[in-house]
Amino acid sequence: MRGKLWGGRFKKGTDKAVDSFNASIHIDKKLFKEDIEGSVAYCKMLGKQGIISKDESATIINALEEIAREIEKGSLPFSESLEDIHTHIEDALVKRIGPVGEKLWTGRSRNDQAALDTRLYVRNSIIRIIALIRQFQASLIQLAEENQHLIIPGYTHLQRAQPVLLAHHLMAYYEMLKRDRSRYEEVLKRANVLPLGSSALAGTTFNIDTDFLAEELRMQGVTDNSMDAVSDRDFIVEFIFASSLLMMHLSRLCEELIIWTTQEFDFIEISDAFATGSSIMPQKKNPDVPELIRGKTGRVYGNLISLLTTMKGLPLTYNKDLQEDKEPLFDTRDTVESSLNILSRLLKELTFKEENIKRAVEQGYLAATDLADYLVNKGVTFRKAHQLVGDMILSAQEKNKELHELELAEMKRFTPLIDEDVYGWLTPFSCIERRSKHGGTGSKAVKEALEFAKKELKS
Repeated sequence: MRGKLWGGRFKKGTDKAVDSFNASIHIDKKLFKEDIEGSVAYCKMLGKQGIISKDESATIINALEEIAREIEKGSLPFSESLEDIHTHIEDALVKRIGPVGEKLWTGRSRNDQAALDTRLYVRNSIIRIIALIRQFQASLIQLAEENQHLIIPGYTHLQRAQPVLLAHHLMAYYEMLKRDRSRYEEVLKRANVLPLGSSALAGTTFNIDTDFLAEELRMQGVTDNSMDAVSDRDFIVEFIFASSLLMMHLSRLCEELIIWTTQEFDFIEISDAFATGSSIMPQKKNPDVPELIRGKTGRVYGNLISLLTTMKGLPLTYNKDLQEDKEPLFDTRDTVESSLNILSRLLKELTFKEENIKRAVEQGYLAATDLADYLVNKGVTFRKAHQLVGDMILSAQEKNKELHELELAEMKRFTPLIDEDVYGWLTPFSCIERRSKHGGTGSKAVKEALEFAKKELKS
């Protein structure tokens, strides 16, 4: 095994405890694909520019590809004494092809190399997550289409408020995820920029071709300041922030699924394949998947705060603190991917208990707002109509009746403006159909929203 990359000016070897404390290989070995991809592109550029010979470039690239295959198979040993994935790959390269392998680091530092690797990792993560978001949105659309006829209570303050179509409720999450997708796309623009050429912090004296490197690595530009390039982790913070919002949206949906599975609501049945039982209570069926996603949301929030705290006091340029960016980044990506994947699968096997939902819609005075609107159409001001309907509900509660169960004479006691046509305003279906404007819960508006969403996903 070769000595430290930086060992020349040191008289004494590092303490083994320092080797262990300093090492990041147990974390950043995940970056091996990105590290080798960046090195292959850099080597091509060195050969093209005549900084190394074409033959040397070809030899190095062949060896790098062999190393990638070995790491993939798990046959390349890792050691804390080699600190990180960059040093491991360099060590393996020089062992294979000798001193020519050392030429790969001409004009390049671990600082701009690490910055490149994390940018590539974030780019790849965003591409994967956007695909999973689209898959999740497709699951929402499918569930909404299968239940277009189903009316559920809409809630404010977790109290029954007005009837809405279940499909409209589900498509609210589609809209949240659309914003999430847009945020990731914005982060992608800022992450997918080339930092190579910055070297340690001041740039390089070698005639490297950064435009060639950007094109080779499919990056959208080149960083404009070498000091910023090696110390910038904004793109990771933004990635975790976008992920925090996404997880918050998933957590909100999961909370509703958890509530809906309770016996108090009993609106849905989660498939046995996505639930667990109790070790002591035989009757239990627990919504563990939604609960875990709700819990993991806090972990992603923690990752965001962790990295923001790490970054807040760092002077320019590179500081070892930046090694702490990997764990929150990797954990966030893994958490988001697994949460999107399993929740998409759970939705496909979700069953709605229509009779229970129908009973809930028929109770709780959900047509009260429509009754007030009815009176407004008869010439009553809305504030007066609101008061009249409130008085009517108080009377109905005392008689243990819903609004539609009141006799016409009972309603006329509050205002003579009420006629037989009032009952057409009190059915859940009529309440929904009156809200047919764009963005409303009317069946026509919801159907149009579903069609638009399907076209949007295909584009």
